[in-house]
Amino acid sequence: MKSQAWGKSPLRALAASLALACGLLIGGMAHAGETAYTVRPTDLKSRYYTDAQTLRSLPTNTRVEILGRRGGWNHIKVEGKTGWVKMLSLRLGQAPQGRGDNGFSTLFNVAATGGTGSTSTTGVRGLSEEKLNNPHPNPQQLAKMHTLEVSKAQAERFAQAGHLKPEHMDYLPAPAK
Repeated sequence: MKSQAWGKSPLRALAASLALACGLLIGGMAHAGETAYTVRPTDLKSRYYTDAQTLRSLPTNTRVEILGRRGGWNHIKVEGKTGWVKMLSLRLGQAPQGRGDNGFSTLFNVAATGGTGSTSTTGVRGLSEEKLNNPHPNPQQLAKMHTLEVSKAQAERFAQAGHLKPEHMDYLPAPAK
């Protein structure tokens, strides 16, 4: 059986699954006004570049307020000063326990450099067997994902505006039992 890519099909289910997986992985993404804590000693930078001027060093477990985000950097306010810190240096919500690592840094590594331009790199290091065997779903991100759904007609208008052509795809085979 064949289906159009933007209709109600297994592709839509696949897209929803991918969005859910991303929501589970990045469920801790910061939003303006949220409180976060540093998970390691971190430099507060004047701009969102590794080689930008360091305004001060923040020790582990420093409470900060998120003002915004740009790429792999969060714009923060701490003790009346504003600046930029790497996204992976922060944990949202309560102060980290123990070592302070939120586990997210083991999944991604993001860096940006250069005052005249920027270079961003992301590397996936994989998930441990423990994390694969004991997932922690994020119902809030799933609910948020559902607010992004569009109708078939909306998807067709979007595709037409972008001069996209429909592709027919075979259904994926059922998993072996």
